[in-house]
Amino acid sequence: MEYRRLGATGLQVSPVCLGTWRFGKAHDGVVETDREDAHELLDAYAERGGNFVDTANGYGGGDSERWIGEWLEDEDREDYVIASKCFWSTVSRFQENLSKKNVRAEVEGSLDRLGTDYLDILYLHRFDDETPIEHTLRAVDDLVSEGKVHYVGISTCDAWKLTKGLWQADVNNYEAFSVTQPLFHAAYYEDVAEYLDVCADQNLAVCPYSPLAGGFLTGKYERVGDGTYDLDADEGTRGDLDPMFEDWYVSERGWHVLDAVREVADEVDASPAQVALRWLMDQPDFDCVPIVGARTVEQLDENLGAIDVELSDEQFDRIFEARYDDEGDLYRTNA
Repeated sequence: MEYRRLGATGLQVSPVCLGTWRFGKAHDGVVETDREDAHELLDAYAERGGNFVDTANGYGGGDSERWIGEWLEDEDREDYVIASKCFWSTVSRFQENLSKKNVRAEVEGSLDRLGTDYLDILYLHRFDDETPIEHTLRAVDDLVSEGKVHYVGISTCDAWKLTKGLWQADVNNYEAFSVTQPLFHAAYYEDVAEYLDVCADQNLAVCPYSPLAGGFLTGKYERVGDGTYDLDADEGTRGDLDPMFEDWYVSERGWHVLDAVREVADEVDASPAQVALRWLMDQPDFDCVPIVGARTVEQLDENLGAIDVELSDEQFDRIFEARYDDEGDLYRTNA
């Protein structure tokens, strides 16, 4: 496996990051990925050369971090880049924010559950509008000085808030964001275009979550009848079970992009999922490492197969341009 540099961090990471938000996640009392399956996925990822693992303090009520920590006991910690997050509290019903108190408590809790002395990356899971960002950055800067956090990232927020955080870090000489984690995939670009422009300008790495649009871009869904943009989802799939799925991922624009992804997949003898992931990995303006959340080793292997896919410039552009109709207007979304 060829590794790539993660923005300005200097970290060398696998081109696909393993996301662990499913670890310990329960629906109606049924756990999506239990401890045994989690360790099996981590083993398979490491055996194939993967070294970049993404988690959060609240995933699975803390089980995601615990299970990763158990797995790390038999591994060389220095071989892996571990990213976690804070905002929502695991220790207090009053402290769901980015106050100094909560940031400190949540990072200490993450380190304990992971059984490690440091996080390679700490993401702010959300932007806290009620806490001045300079207070949060001061708390994180202290953790960096103590060696408990190496690099700082931020997940979902507006472009101007990302810029504000970078400016406050600069004027106060605090550790600045070097990695971002937005919702971003082949059918979702315009909504985050300004955010991505900031990332490109400031040499911030981009690690998109939901890079396959919740599974929509895997090609396993079809339209209801000809000439419609409604979803035909098999029973038991996320499209069937999640009432928010169609609002988030299914649209006229989404179907046109999926059509292009499928077309290119046929041309390069790959799956739609592999093409959609490769399209992200080939972003020309910033380092892009998509986060995949496989449920099985077979799914993981399919996703990792994207590393060996090659897209021509014409194929890359065709997927991008599938958002637009013949007059150059964007197809509609559900937003």
